[in-house]
Amino acid sequence: MLKKISFLLGFLVLSGCQSTNVSMEGGINDSNTEISEVNFGGDDKFRVGVLLPLSGTAAKQGQGLKNATMIALEDVRNPKLVLQYYDTKGTPEGARVAVTNAINQSSRLIIGPLKSSSVQAISEETRSHDIPVIAFSTVSSVMQPEVYTLGLMVEEQVDRIVTYTAQSGRSRFALLIPDNNTGVAVARAAVKSAQKNGVTITRIGFYTPGTTDFASITRKLSDYDTRTSRLQRLKNSLKTKMSQGDAGAARVLERLNKTDTLGDVDFDAVLIPESGASLKAAVSMFGYYDVYAPQVKFIGTSVWENTVLNKESTMRGSWFPALSRSHSGYFIEKYTEIFGERPSSLYSMGYDAVALASALSQTPSADLNTAITDKDGYVGINGAFRLLENGQNQHSLDIVEVRSDGNFIINEAPKQFSLSPSENSGNIVLEPGYIAPKIFGKDTSTAQTLIYGYPLSLENQPLDYVPSDKEKEIVKQGLEKLNIVISD
Repeated sequence: MLKKISFLLGFLVLSGCQSTNVSMEGGINDSNTEISEVNFGGDDKFRVGVLLPLSGTAAKQGQGLKNATMIALEDVRNPKLVLQYYDTKGTPEGARVAVTNAINQSSRLIIGPLKSSSVQAISEETRSHDIPVIAFSTVSSVMQPEVYTLGLMVEEQVDRIVTYTAQSGRSRFALLIPDNNTGVAVARAAVKSAQKNGVTITRIGFYTPGTTDFASITRKLSDYDTRTSRLQRLKNSLKTKMSQGDAGAARVLERLNKTDTLGDVDFDAVLIPESGASLKAAVSMFGYYDVYAPQVKFIGTSVWENTVLNKESTMRGSWFPALSRSHSGYFIEKYTEIFGERPSSLYSMGYDAVALASALSQTPSADLNTAITDKDGYVGINGAFRLLENGQNQHSLDIVEVRSDGNFIINEAPKQFSLSPSENSGNIVLEPGYIAPKIFGKDTSTAQTLIYGYPLSLENQPLDYVPSDKEKEIVKQGLEKLNIVISD
């Protein structure tokens, strides 16, 4: 049974929380420690070191997470719980200084850091002292026993959206992904989920991270040149017939002059794990190359939630997964009222981390990891979640649809977790007869090695040509969609 983490849903003023800056005396004192303690009495304290980038390039995210933890500290009203804040400065060196201070000041649990390099920098020392870490990084490679993350994993998001989209009748998926570790993680997760759901990944396009120029990769991914050439060949044939006095050919040619391509793309859903201007540019470029919704469903990951999409006509009807909104409205409202800005979805992770720490405060040190990885999981501000023994996690995710008047939940987060969470590491086991997707924007062998763990053999490669009979069938189907019937 899922355990509810205790928190109060009434508004509590932060003035009840005292903050003092305490410098270390002796030993390492490069970084001051801010101790925030609610004075409800009692001497048996459960001290939690909160390691965040309060300065440096990620200071905005660090401060937002700190704000969220302070709200949670007030809400749980736990007399045993003490939060001790340490600035990692957003660097591995800063994280090492911070964790040493936290350990010296009797922390029994570490919340943070945010960056994967900082998590990696502290893990050896925390494990040697048997102090669990609940980090916010989503890089699975730094996760391990006793080093957990509350961050929303790429693999889980992709599986949720691919599964829902497949169950909704879509069967052929294209991926437009950044050429980095995140893109590879998306591709690996999509291949696994596609096999599980009996659907196909037909094409994968890689683009330079941070770009807003998707013209070249989208043109290739949409097979635009083949589709325009097909149309041009048909037009040339009709012009020949028209010159021979075929009036019907002239009428058909007039109608075809209003279209840009002939024949469908070989996918009916495209996954784009992007946000902001890059996401909008990518989707609009599909339209430029004659690929539109609803024939193709545009789907994404939770990063879509950070972009206002409702005014984009090309995005309406699109789907993406998001953390459960069962209680998040309360957190958003309270954070906005106190700090004057709407919180990022990342900040709510800080809230749940403190709420979990409060639940763990009654647990003996020797049993902390057992409690953290309880198979039944917990219910926090983001809905149900559980931490796994390998350091990774599962969240229960909503499916959200973009509409002109707002984002709407069309499929609520599941109430229970699967009995056995999927393993995200290691090579992908391919089913017999598996045909790999076509690769664009990257060397095929290199991309396959990153995705599958090895380059695929020739029998796994997709065809680079269309047989003539198949070509005729594509032309026929394309014309039928235009309500055009012509003789051979």
